[in-house]
Amino acid sequence: MRKIDFNNKIFSLIDNSENGKVSSETVFKYSQEGNLVTADYYGGNVIYGKIIAQLRDNQLHMLYQCLTTDNELKAGKAIALIRFNENDKIVLKLNWEWLDGNQENGVSEYVEN
Repeated sequence: MRKIDFNNKIFSLIDNSENGKVSSETVFKYSQEGNLVTADYYGGNVIYGKIIAQLRDNQLHMLYQCLTTDNELKAGKAIALIRFNENDKIVLKLNWEWLDGNQENGVSEYVEN
């Protein structure tokens, strides 16, 4: 299996479900130490967000939280499938679920810049 390195990688949104909070204006800055992967994110509807994840083979098992411009404090979980595109950039496809409210879920996709 190919070594996956998220350290100092920046990601942006390709596509998101309507009930998602991030947009093409949201920037994700990742770090990695061993199988611990973290990210800060902000922009668009997100004032600030944080991801903590565990790298397992070709998946990231994630927990995330953010504060939105509507003053909502949101939290969720996701499993991100990791692949590489034709330009050798990492692509993440997340199956996510909000942990608050009615626990809406969705799918989003991100690409390394």
